[in-house]
Amino acid sequence: MKIKINRNILWAETFVKELASLGVKYASISPGSRNTPLTLAFAGNKNIKTYVNIDERSSAFFALGLAKATATPVAVVVTSGTATAELYPAIIEAYQQRIPLIICTADRPPELLNKGANQTINQNNIYKNHIRWFKNVGLPEPTIKKLKALKQDAIDSVIISTIKSRGPVHLNFPFKKPFEPKFTTDSVNEKIISFSTTNSTLRSSSSVKNLPDKNSIKFIDRIFNLVKEKEKGLIIVGPDDYDSKFLKNCQILSAKLNYPILADGASQLRFGKHDKKNVITNFDAILRSENFTQKNHPEVIIQFGRTITSKGLDAFLDKCNAARFMINEYGDWFDPSDKSIASIACKPYLFCYELIKRIDKEIVIRNSTAWFSNFIDAEIISNNLKKNIIEKSSFPNECRLVTEIINNVPENCRIMLSNSMPIRDFDYFAQNNNKNIVVFNNRGASGIDGITSTALGIAEASKKASLLITGDLAFYYDMNGLLAAMRYKIPLVVVLINNNGGGIFEILPISEYGNVFKKYFVSPHSLDFSTFIKGYGGHYIKVKSWKHFNFALKEAFGLKNFTVLELKTKSSNSLKLRKKFWKEVSKSLK
Repeated sequence: MKIKINRNILWAETFVKELASLGVKYASISPGSRNTPLTLAFAGNKNIKTYVNIDERSSAFFALGLAKATATPVAVVVTSGTATAELYPAIIEAYQQRIPLIICTADRPPELLNKGANQTINQNNIYKNHIRWFKNVGLPEPTIKKLKALKQDAIDSVIISTIKSRGPVHLNFPFKKPFEPKFTTDSVNEKIISFSTTNSTLRSSSSVKNLPDKNSIKFIDRIFNLVKEKEKGLIIVGPDDYDSKFLKNCQILSAKLNYPILADGASQLRFGKHDKKNVITNFDAILRSENFTQKNHPEVIIQFGRTITSKGLDAFLDKCNAARFMINEYGDWFDPSDKSIASIACKPYLFCYELIKRIDKEIVIRNSTAWFSNFIDAEIISNNLKKNIIEKSSFPNECRLVTEIINNVPENCRIMLSNSMPIRDFDYFAQNNNKNIVVFNNRGASGIDGITSTALGIAEASKKASLLITGDLAFYYDMNGLLAAMRYKIPLVVVLINNNGGGIFEILPISEYGNVFKKYFVSPHSLDFSTFIKGYGGHYIKVKSWKHFNFALKEAFGLKNFTVLELKTKSSNSLKLRKKFWKEVSKSLK
C-alpha cells in the first residue's frame, strides 16, 4: 500500500525520533523557515522538551547550560545563513569545555549555493576549528538505505558528543521546499514508514572506560615511583565536573602522600560534606609571597582537571621545575607554561584509586610532615587575615561579596560564575564550606558572551536554587537571554556587580594610561539596568548595605521569576582591598 508523505517531514522525524531513543531530552530552537521540518519534528516528539529562543546566540548558550546541568547532549536547531554563525561563540565554549551539543543547521539545497540565493552561505563544516564531528546529511530521500544512514548519523552524533570525543557535533540539513506536512512530495510503501519509526540497534560502542588503558597504567607506575621517593608534592585540582568518588579518593591520596590540595574555586572540592582538611583555598595569596615560594619548592605536581583560574598559581608554576603530570578523562593539555611531562587520559577518580592501591601495597610512609605543615599553617594565617581584612570590609566591595553569598545561599544551590572578576574573586575568597554547592563556569574560552543564557539553562534543567554572579558588561552583553527567563518563568537569582565598565582592566598596566584607559578600556556605559530588568518581567533590587543584601538574597530565592540584585561598586576600591590582603599575607609568611 502506498502512503503520501512530505519527504522533509519524514526525514526530520526519523532523525529526531532516533535522538530521543538515544536519550536526548532537550532541544533549543530558534524560529526560521528553512528549519521548519526539524522544528516540527522536535515539537512533535513527546520525549524531548523544547525551548524557543529567538536570538540564536542566546539559544546556543541556553542549550549549553542545559547540557552542563544534565550532562546529556542537547540539540540546537536554527535556520540557514548567518543564523548558523550566531551559534559559534557557544560552540567554541562547548568545544573547549567538552560539553555535548548536537548542532542542527538547516541549509539551502546544493543547486542554490554560490548562486546569490537569499539567506545562503557556505555552511559546509562552518565550525571546523571547534567541532568534534561534522556531517552533511544530504537532501532527504525516502528510501530504506538513506533512512538507515540517517539513523546512523543520529547514533554517531550522540556517541561522539558524549563518549568518543565529548563535545559539540554539527549536522547540516539541506532541504528543498515544500517544508510543511500538508504538502506531499512522494508516495511511498508502508515498509518505509515502518522503518522510519523503528529504533536502530546501537552498533557503535557506547561503554565508558572504567579501567585505565595500558598507556595510562605506564604513567601511573612512573608517577608512583616518583611520589614514593619525593616528599614535596602538590595536588592541584582545576575546574571540572568531578563526581563524589573523586572528591573522596583525592582526599585519601593527599593524606597518604602528605601532599596539600590546591583546589580551584570552581573545582567543587571546597564545598560539600566530604573531608576537606587538606584542601588549601588561599593558595593564590600564599604563592604571591616570595618568602614562602623561595622556601617551598615542590618536586612533584599532580594536576587534575582544566586550566586553573589563579594568576598567582599560574606565575608560580611558570617558574617551577617540578615533575608535573596532568590527569583528565581525555588527556587534554591544560598547561599554558608547557612544562608538564604528560597529560594522562584517565578518569580522575580511577587515577587516584590506582595510585592509592600501589601506595598501600608497598606501605609508603612519610617520615616528615614539615612540607605539608607549611601549607596548612599558611592557610590558617591567610584565613585569619581574610576575616579581618575582607570579611569586615565596608559596603560595597566585590571581595566580601563572595563570603556573603556563600553564607546565605540555600543548600544544593547552583552557582554560575561569570568571567572577568567574578570567577577570580570567587577563587580568591571562597573558603571551605560544608554546604552542598555546585559551581559552574564558562572558562573554556573565558568570554563574557552568553553568561546569563548559560545560567538560565542551568537553572531550568537543574530545578534547584540557582544563582549567577556577573558583571555589568557580561550582563549587558546577554540581555537578550532574559527573554527565556520571562517566557519560561525561570527563578534565577542574579547578583549584578556594576562598576560601570571594564573593571578587570584595572589590574593591567594599561590602567596607568589616563583618558585612553578610561575611554577605550573601561568604556563606561552608565546604563540604568532596572528599566531593562523590569521590561523582561524581572524583580529588581538595588542593594544598599550588607544587611540589606543578605535579607534580599534570601527573599529572592522564594520568588517565582528571575531577580536581579545590583551592587554598584568602584573597581579601584576593590582592587585596593585585594592588594591589601595579598600584601598582608606576604608579610605574615616568613
